Amino acid sequence: MSTIISSVSESAEATTASVALEDVSLRFRRYGDVQPSFRRALLHTIMRRSHSQVSDFWLFENVNLRIGSGERIGVVGRNGAGKTTLLKVISGIYPPTHGQRRVRGLVAPLIELTAGMNIELSGMENIILMGTMFGAHPKEMKARAAEILDFAELREFADTPVKYYSTGMRMRLAFSIATGTPSEILLMDEVFSAGDASFIPKAAERMKGLMDESHIVIFASHNIRLVRDLMSRVIWVDKGRLIRDGDPNTVCDEYLASLGAKKKKQA
Repeated sequence: MSTIISSVSESAEATTASVALEDVSLRFRRYGDVQPSFRRALLHTIMRRSHSQVSDFWLFENVNLRIGSGERIGVVGRNGAGKTTLLKVISGIYPPTHGQRRVRGLVAPLIELTAGMNIELSGMENIILMGTMFGAHPKEMKARAAEILDFAELREFADTPVKYYSTGMRMRLAFSIATGTPSEILLMDEVFSAGDASFIPKAAERMKGLMDESHIVIFASHNIRLVRDLMSRVIWVDKGRLIRDGDPNTVCDEYLASLGAKKKKQA
């Protein structure tokens, strides 16, 4: 099988926002015995085997998915099922090993919000850095900086290195940067719990506004009630496979039934 690696992102200025995964497969590499014991290392040397065992595993294989403008997609599945990984493939964080990823529109990936933050830089510098990562121009982020800092309640810490921020402060800043950057495609991964307890209602209110403004919303969550209420279509993911794709109530009911059946089987 020949390797086809394609990850295409296009501006939404000339076309409607859309997402397409075509026969996408994603391979990860697993390393074993990174720090073997002396006895095991000696045995490997005698047997002339590599000390480190390397194996590949496929997290997604031949996934096909199409999402059009106006759709609100919920992604459900157990922990480790591949929900976050699917969002990372769509956002371009994980390029496909095989297949094609085609995305039209500016993407705001609200996934592991603080992952792209540089703790050695100040809050202001991180606004510019992370905004650029989301596809915004540095000048645009400078113009939005005051609004972002005010929403995060961090104006007085704008020039302070982020390494001196508390966890809650970092989450507030990252959330404010991500949601303060224009986008057509909004990817969310349990972000309604972002930041301090007092910040959550304000964050939830902003998220609802962004969902109204975005052309496409893809929301991975364990909150089935929220998925039913807000989404127009639901995808059930399990072990890197798309199990079901369709009506929110139908897919959510099947997913919950599978969880109940598994509990009975384990009992």
